[in-house]
Amino acid sequence: MGARKRNMANQMKEERKSISFAKLNDCPTSPRKMRLIADMVRGVEVNKALSLLRYCPKEASVRVEKLLLSAIANWQQKNEGARIEESNLYVKEISVDSGRQLKRLRPAPQGRGYRIRKRSNHVTVVVDSRNMSQTNEKSE
Repeated sequence: MGARKRNMANQMKEERKSISFAKLNDCPTSPRKMRLIADMVRGVEVNKALSLLRYCPKEASVRVEKLLLSAIANWQQKNEGARIEESNLYVKEISVDSGRQLKRLRPAPQGRGYRIRKRSNHVTVVVDSRNMSQTNEKSE
C-alpha cells in the first residue's frame, strides 16, 4: 500500500471513531419499503423518531427502531456521562443501500417459470448531538 493511500485510510479511521453509528446488513426487506421509513425519521430528534417508529404499522419500522436504539447505545458509550435529554440528540444521517438478491423460480402456466427476486438491503444510521455539531462547524 502506498503512503498516500495509507494516510487516507488512517484519516478515514480517525473520522469514523468520532461519529456514532449503527449498521444493519442483509435485512430481508426491499430497499424501497425501507426507504419510506428512513425518509420519515431523517433529521428528526431521537425521542420523536423512536415514537414515530414504534407506532408505524410497517414491518420495516421495527427493524429501524432496533437499529436506532443500537446507534443511541453506541453514542452513550462514546460520550460517557452525557445524558440524551440534555444533549439534543438527532438522526444525522440514515441511508438505505440495496443488498444481495436471492433469485428464485416460480412455476407459471404452460411450462414457463417466472423469476422471483427476493431483495435485501443495508441500513446505516448516524446519530449526533446538535450542540456538538454546531460547535464543530464553527471551529472549522
